[in-house]
Amino acid sequence: MGDPREEGVAIGPVISERQVVRIERIVDESVAAGARVLAGGRRDGLFYPPTVLDHVERTMPAFAEEIFGPVAPVVTFRTGAEAVEIANDTEYGLTAAVHSRSMPRATALAEQLRTGMVHLNDVSAKDAANAPFGGMGASGNGSRIGGTANLEQFTQWRWMTMSRAA
Repeated sequence: MGDPREEGVAIGPVISERQVVRIERIVDESVAAGARVLAGGRRDGLFYPPTVLDHVERTMPAFAEEIFGPVAPVVTFRTGAEAVEIANDTEYGLTAAVHSRSMPRATALAEQLRTGMVHLNDVSAKDAANAPFGGMGASGNGSRIGGTANLEQFTQWRWMTMSRAA
């Protein structure tokens, strides 16, 4: 952690004191409810280390609230159907990732997720200017940014006619 402009620094500070306090509250309340810290978990000024929480339940803040910080809550499941149920048990739905050795199985699971974006065997923090960006529920903007939506957002329509002779 440190100045992200410096070589070897992987994570910079959280954007504000208010946000780092919020992250700290979510982690602390989740731990008080039974989650276990496997890594990180203690802030240093505006720096919050990458944190992994295990034994997270759906009733805990680390599951129920958008964290907007370097915290990975781990929620276990036994079946694909249970994984989909857990993933969809939120008002948010910006992005998701499904990892599997079977692409047909991963695709089938991904099609059931209520998210604006889904990545198969890839990270969920990924974007491209030519791809739609947005979410479902209380996340994102319904995929109105990116892809063909950019044609409308960043261009001005103009009608031009032409005749071979004046």
